[in-house]
Amino acid sequence: MARDIRTLTQPQRSAIQTACLKLAPSWPLDQMIAVSPYWPMRDEPIEQVSARLSALAGISMLMPASDYLDWYRRDLITEQALQTALAESGLGISQGELVQALERIPEQVPWQPLSGLLDEHRARHKMAWRDEITHQISQFCAAHFQQAQPMLHSNEKPDLYAHWLAVSQRDRGLSIVLDEPDLHRYFAQLPDDPHALIAQALDTFGIQNEQVELYAHAMLLDISGWGAWVAYLRWQGELSNTPQDQTLELLAIRMAWELVLWRYQESQFPGFFATLTHAWKQSMARLTDLPVQHQTQQKPLWIWARAAELSYQQQLHSMLSRPVNLSARAIQCQVAFCIDVRSEVYRRALEGQSDAIQTMGFAGFFGLPISYQPQQADVSRPQCPGLLMPSLVASHAQTDKHGAASLNAGARWQAFSKSATASFSMVESAGWIDTFKLLKKAFFASEQVHPVDKLSNSQSWSLTQNGEELSAQQKAELAAGVLHAMGFEQFAPTVLLVGHGSHSTNNLQEAGLGCGACGGQSGEVNVKVLVWLLNDKAVRAALPELGVEIPEQTRFIAALHNTTTDHIRCYGEKPDAQIESWLSRATAVAQKERATKLDAQLADFDREALDQALIARSLDWSQTRPEWGLANNAAFVVAPRDWTRGVDLQGRSFLHDYQWQHDTDFKVLETIMTAPMLVTHWINMQYNASTTDNLHFGSGNKVLHNAVGGNIGVFEGNGGDLRTGLAMQSLHNGHDWMHQVQRLSVYLAAPKSAIKDIASRHEVVQQLIDNEWLYVFQWQSSGEISRFYQQRWWPVSAPADRQGEEQKIVQCL
Repeated sequence: MARDIRTLTQPQRSAIQTACLKLAPSWPLDQMIAVSPYWPMRDEPIEQVSARLSALAGISMLMPASDYLDWYRRDLITEQALQTALAESGLGISQGELVQALERIPEQVPWQPLSGLLDEHRARHKMAWRDEITHQISQFCAAHFQQAQPMLHSNEKPDLYAHWLAVSQRDRGLSIVLDEPDLHRYFAQLPDDPHALIAQALDTFGIQNEQVELYAHAMLLDISGWGAWVAYLRWQGELSNTPQDQTLELLAIRMAWELVLWRYQESQFPGFFATLTHAWKQSMARLTDLPVQHQTQQKPLWIWARAAELSYQQQLHSMLSRPVNLSARAIQCQVAFCIDVRSEVYRRALEGQSDAIQTMGFAGFFGLPISYQPQQADVSRPQCPGLLMPSLVASHAQTDKHGAASLNAGARWQAFSKSATASFSMVESAGWIDTFKLLKKAFFASEQVHPVDKLSNSQSWSLTQNGEELSAQQKAELAAGVLHAMGFEQFAPTVLLVGHGSHSTNNLQEAGLGCGACGGQSGEVNVKVLVWLLNDKAVRAALPELGVEIPEQTRFIAALHNTTTDHIRCYGEKPDAQIESWLSRATAVAQKERATKLDAQLADFDREALDQALIARSLDWSQTRPEWGLANNAAFVVAPRDWTRGVDLQGRSFLHDYQWQHDTDFKVLETIMTAPMLVTHWINMQYNASTTDNLHFGSGNKVLHNAVGGNIGVFEGNGGDLRTGLAMQSLHNGHDWMHQVQRLSVYLAAPKSAIKDIASRHEVVQQLIDNEWLYVFQWQSSGEISRFYQQRWWPVSAPADRQGEEQKIVQCL
């Protein structure tokens, strides 16, 4: 009799549970935010995780050797950085030997599951078992989770494994498609309980205790796209205190296919099965040792990766290692932007227009933990980071009943049109309408506004919590908290709060170019709500008691930065002519800087022609590269803007304003290190992973994308695993990578004691630092920079004498 998983030993149960928590979540298309696919493994050193993923699934966290050599020849990796990285490694070889080692990196062959071994030895099978299994599971999951979506926020928990088993046991088509006449009969032998299935599989395959976690993890990596979706459902369940986790059921489905193949081969092809059994035993014998072998083989690549990071850091340190000279000046206009790297280019362009302009950087949701729900509408969406659950609901004081009714009807029609059962009838009944729309987009391109955003033009808002309207005092406390976190100590006559959003047409991953801090939406709603709060007379009257004095003449204006065109659109009251002129000129400067990265031909355009060309790109439904998003992000700088003002950070740095002297208890710094720093790390790792291994952690060719389940994600083509991460067109221009892979470098202008104390109190932060998922540096106003690592401070550079400092850190390490 097969054992139930609950009768397994504690180490075996623990191993299964650990493996099921190894996959990171992936958000749906309309809320697509950047996520590190390695997030659940942050408690292990990055090089160890890299070797594990390479050994189990052939996943690469490093660039190919040829790319590092190319960067070296192009001086993107300097001689000094390479020497430092080599000395840190302790490998004990010369630089010449390191170059030779890179040219002789052996092929890293991953472990093979049973289906993979069958593919290697297949003599009669017509198609790759492993690919076909992934396709079959993926097609089932697409249908299952589309049907299950209406139940996600109810108490009903759709049973993934039971549904799959019922479908598979009835599906005679599997035997026909796979050209294996009796295959379907073996699904009838599978147990009804996923725990029992896993127990049977472990017994049948002879999996030893020390192999269980690695084996289970490898099985899940074979269907990591759907594993990421299940992890997202678990994440949302934890945020809403409605726990649900179907990862074990997904694992059981993948293991069930292995068990079916084993029994099928054993029964139908006993002669070949002896060969297969021998190959399987050899495969399992090397499973536990394989990660260590891969880690040894990857050592030279990690030295080169570190050298690439050092090359950038040394360049940045040279720019930052200068004493800060703060000069008082009259500020006419303050402009607060999101910390997004795209804002750095525009902020620099705007500051170049006048010394009377002060720009600021803050997370783009502007501290408002809100969801947005137009009144009378059935739809809502979060407008805050994926790490948070919205605690407030923003809606309109005046309702647009006609617009809301239209939106509700459109949502129902869209849901019907994307359902699996309606797809063919939908094409037949509405295909001619879509043809008309296609022609209209091709010849009469116009801006496409998100249906929900059509209702966001109200100047008067409502904020509720648990169905109750916030009082004036509660609104004031909310506003005061936001202003304090943003670092406002004085207020200019005009304060622009600038959210950001991207605009492109015919792009299923458009939300991935939006504001990650706003849940993949634009920041339009957030800035409108915050401006409404800060201009409210009752809120202004209550703020002095909370330590905030806003001059009577100060006016707040909501605005939106279109990162595709670099236009700034102001809502409600407009700024004066002088400020509008500054914004217009800054747009032209920012457009010019970005244009050559988009298309070399744009470099020769005059101002008006360039502006029209960028607008046309945003409206072109065939344009696969409307903008580069956050490609090439590399640093997160937390410091007063005066410290970096005038420094060309090349659109590679997230910029968060912070002045520790005004943060007496370091609560603001703690928030930054436990929220924005994690979000920027997620963004950095998503771009890295999508670049180093687009097959596993990217979404391939954007042109081939098809929406799955209406909103769950995309297929590349009509099947295969659910794709997560970024499309190749967001990373590569057809000739070269637009994102250089490197871990995030974080610069904190704060006391060393405060940084160390916060890291010690937050395990997640400590893990990221000590396991080298990112770098944390302390930056002083004198220009001195030190690295925090393994609970110690290591000197990196000083303003007066930088010579030899790199050697000092090598000696320390």
